[in-house]
Amino acid sequence: MRLPVIKHISNFIEENDEDFVHETLETLENLTELSSLKDEELDVIGELISNMYGAIEVHKMMREEGISQKDAAKKFMDRVLGSIDK
Repeated sequence: MRLPVIKHISNFIEENDEDFVHETLETLENLTELSSLKDEELDVIGELISNMYGAIEVHKMMREEGISQKDAAKKFMDRVLGSIDK
């Protein structure tokens, strides 16, 4: 996961609509079923998918908890890193 990408997508959600990201996720997830994709291509698609889901979570925290994007991103990354350590 890349925090700058998550922040950028979170800004996109704020300026536009979360539905665009959900539709893009559906498309990317469907694309992963293509048997001719190389491992490197799947890795890139997987990274995009994880960043998009991260941005949705950051945006959700901003909306529900009324916190800044910076604080929401930090909280999200702390949660992700905490789950990796376990």
